[in-house]
Amino acid sequence: MLCVNEIEQRQNCQNCKLKQDGFFCHLSPAATKEFESIRYSSVYPAGAMLFLENESARGVYLLCSGEVKLSVSSSAGKTLILRIARPGEVLGLTATMSGAPYEASAETLHPCQVAYIRREDFLGFVKQYPEVYQAVIRQLNSQYNHACEQLRTVGLSCSAQAKLARLLLLWSSEGRLTKEGTQITVPLTHEQIAECVGSTRETITRTLSEFKNKHLIMPRGATVIIPNRGALEAICST
Repeated sequence: MLCVNEIEQRQNCQNCKLKQDGFFCHLSPAATKEFESIRYSSVYPAGAMLFLENESARGVYLLCSGEVKLSVSSSAGKTLILRIARPGEVLGLTATMSGAPYEASAETLHPCQVAYIRREDFLGFVKQYPEVYQAVIRQLNSQYNHACEQLRTVGLSCSAQAKLARLLLLWSSEGRLTKEGTQITVPLTHEQIAECVGSTRETITRTLSEFKNKHLIMPRGATVIIPNRGALEAICST
């Protein structure tokens, strides 16, 4: 595991202040007790690699806090960011369940608290508790939907404007409604945004400036407000 300054977290999951609608956050008392006995919780700094693409799957990583970038790379060195994982998600699930190598690399964008479960322990956990198996199915379905949306963004959008508009709309689905519009947090640099849509940093910078001048977005540091989602949706259809 390529982590730095790993810190063991001994808190009880039942009393966790980070508790939310995540993969393991609402299990039965019996399943929760078993989960606590097999998990290893750690804090990772920004830029830590949880696992690498094509590595043998060692187990799953439950993201308790922070954000993790999932990406794939080509032999030529090009990188495509598949998505940004948020608290409550399980990383490395497909590979762990199937026994295949990890299909992507996982890198922390900020300091993250992560619970790791070894593959052998996780498979036994799923087998023992039907509720965990159901949660696995829901999580795999969610990840499949994310993958389909990524294909729509990169493969079916003809222009950089349409790709970026679709990406912003995808992020805004989890945004906060305000009087000015939908507020979202964009944790990525312009270069990283370009890696999400298969473009270049220069093109993304220019396109964001165009969106701002047309009042399609209102950038405020790491926060972006979308005043009119319909206007971005119209760009997606062009």
